[in-house]
Amino acid sequence: MEQNERKQYTILAVDDDPNILQVLEARLVAAGYRTRLADSAEDALAFLAEEPVDCIVSDVKMPGMGGAGLLKEVLTNWSEVRVILLTAYGSIPDAVASIRTGAADYLTKPFDGRQLVAKIDSILAGRAPARTKAPQSKNGPLAMLWGGKSPVMREFLDRLERVAHGDVNVLVTGESGTGKELVARILHQLSPRAKGPFVIVDCGSTPATLLESELFGHVKGSFTHALKDKKGLIEEADGGTLLLDEIGNISPEMQTRLLRFLQERTIRRIGDTKEIPVSCRVVAATNADLPAMVRKGSFREDLYFRLKVATLSVPPLRERTEDIPVLAERFLDEACRSQNRPAMTLAAETVKRMTGYHWPGNVRELKNAIEAGVVFARDDVFRPGDLALENLDEPLSPGALPREEQSLSLEESEHQAILRALKKTGWVKKAAADLLGISRRAIHYKIKKYGIPDREE
Repeated sequence: MEQNERKQYTILAVDDDPNILQVLEARLVAAGYRTRLADSAEDALAFLAEEPVDCIVSDVKMPGMGGAGLLKEVLTNWSEVRVILLTAYGSIPDAVASIRTGAADYLTKPFDGRQLVAKIDSILAGRAPARTKAPQSKNGPLAMLWGGKSPVMREFLDRLERVAHGDVNVLVTGESGTGKELVARILHQLSPRAKGPFVIVDCGSTPATLLESELFGHVKGSFTHALKDKKGLIEEADGGTLLLDEIGNISPEMQTRLLRFLQERTIRRIGDTKEIPVSCRVVAATNADLPAMVRKGSFREDLYFRLKVATLSVPPLRERTEDIPVLAERFLDEACRSQNRPAMTLAAETVKRMTGYHWPGNVRELKNAIEAGVVFARDDVFRPGDLALENLDEPLSPGALPREEQSLSLEESEHQAILRALKKTGWVKKAAADLLGISRRAIHYKIKKYGIPDREE
């Protein structure tokens, strides 16, 4: 296989020994293959859930499920991906047995790099590259959440997985753009209710006068324009998961009604007398400081504790800078495919600038900045000048920020992020919304919420 052909294929190398990973990367990159790395079978599975791969080269003996466990999972969920196992001389019988169960081939350590490349060439010859295949449901937007090696994200994902397998209510907190809705989707997909519906209620953009009808439904004739019975979104979520997004924005009256539903697990449509039982998991998401709202009396304490049986706080991007290169490369590949451009590579200087930026709009801002940059990039290298950002030299680490900014609440952080975006865009709300990665409707709501003037004073 020629080197230019190899550029179309992605190889995932898996080994808990960083030295062997480095050798594998050097050999595969030199051969022309697109190369990805994982230091455990579990990490490899997380990667497979978000990006197509053509071939896996994996060590057999690793902590955790190891190469044998990885092979079993790949055969079950990604049967089109070929697996080559690396094994010590004494483990050859195990490797041969793995071939009988579905592995494509094996090599003994220390392996010959040229032999490895030859085996991969042979296995992939005549196969369509994974990147050209239709995306699976496991890819898509969930890739925003997974990252690289950051301890804070690994800890978060471990907690997320443990919470997902239960059936309790969950409160998801985090700044705008961190991926709270995606967390809710994963909670649903990994839960016992995965086969049921996933229903989203946008409490932030739905007018208070309409939210009651949206949530609880109504019967014909219960109010003007109620021309027929309508099932509410809570009822639509029966058997599945209900996401109450921007829960901090609901009115005191709605808080009372919602609390009763959480206590009784029944609803009554507007204008009806009949109680309807509903069984669904409730996930509430917010970037507001609910404990502060409880102390102020603007959010019911009993409702707060009903919602936060389990709490997941999504880390902001500035606290997991190790993930930025991984996410950036993934978003770059996605942007190139969506815009029908040849694959691009990230310049080292671009990565350096990205990891030094504070990312007020978090992962969503990173994704949007790369998508916009691909439009104007001149060749197949994504350079710092292609980034659709300003003030890239602003500090990232909390220690470098002014003391007063270190103590900001989530709500105040969002307030400041919106102000910065408006100033950067000359007070053009649409441009500021695009920069933050939120909708125009959302930014208008938040400008009103925080009392931000229409233009700089």
